Amino acid sequence: MTHIRNWALPALLFFCPGLGSAAEPADSGYHVLKKIDVGGEGGWDYLTMDSATGRLYIARSDRVIVLDVEKGKVVGEVTKTPGIHGVALVPKHKKGFTSNGGDSTVTIFDLENLKEIAKVNVGKRPDAIIYDPASDRVFTFNAGSKDTTALASEDGAVAGTVELGGKPEFAVADEKGLVYVNIEDKNEVVVIDSKKLKVKERLKLAPGEEPTGIAMDREKRRLFVSCHNEKMVVLDADSGKVLATPAIGKGTDACVFDQSAGLAFSSNGDGTLTVVEAKPGDKYKVVDNVATQAGARTMALDTKTHHIYLATARFKPLAAGERGRPKIEPNSFLILEVGK
Repeated sequence: MTHIRNWALPALLFFCPGLGSAAEPADSGYHVLKKIDVGGEGGWDYLTMDSATGRLYIARSDRVIVLDVEKGKVVGEVTKTPGIHGVALVPKHKKGFTSNGGDSTVTIFDLENLKEIAKVNVGKRPDAIIYDPASDRVFTFNAGSKDTTALASEDGAVAGTVELGGKPEFAVADEKGLVYVNIEDKNEVVVIDSKKLKVKERLKLAPGEEPTGIAMDREKRRLFVSCHNEKMVVLDADSGKVLATPAIGKGTDACVFDQSAGLAFSSNGDGTLTVVEAKPGDKYKVVDNVATQAGARTMALDTKTHHIYLATARFKPLAAGERGRPKIEPNSFLILEVGK
């Protein structure tokens, strides 16, 4: 199943907006603190937060919108990024990298002035993109060619390609030399040696199906994988053992882990944010399903404030007897800020 994320939301999410399928937990204290109206036309995909600068990078159809979250104002754009899915940041080189699914390229841009530095050809239809500090490489995960392209973050030179054997979704680096990527159509996580550029092993996700978001507790080496059958699969990153499968809301797309809080989050298109607490003894409990807004299924964590930012818009309700996906109301795109 190909996910276009918030570009094309399943109509079923709008029958009961704001209602998740997970069991009713206690109130965690998280709630929507404010809504930042951004406006503009076009779909959107991944969000990337630079906590050091307070800037949120929003992949938006054919451009990157850069938002100052404290001021609630757009401070600039990176243009000419057709079919963009995500942004990876490399502050040490003062560069950003975009995955452009429309023309199978990566745009390298200057983080200070947001000007394009170079454009690099990668695998077919790059989707997710991340930076791995251990290898100092940027990885694109290419949905069309079912592989990953590794780029040297200093100059964008292609270091190599790794065949994945299935359609990749999002990925996370352990920052010690391994990269973990969800394979959506195989229900597994592929482990890549980021320096040798080889597949090390494959971790099975059953009973999880159609994995999308992935996050990591790097201290305890636990992976959190949000799946479309309304489960968050918690894995031992080394043995691959499934430790827990707490219930999450419908239409998940992203997953983040707040290391200092010991909490994993799944953003769900049904208008909920599932909060899972990691307890001693490898116990994992849903502590909240925060009401957000229908369509808010991609997110980013600010590690400085511990706030979460989600993207969505307002949608026109389907008329009686009408089928298909609801249309976005013009100029209604917004960012939700969630915290305590």
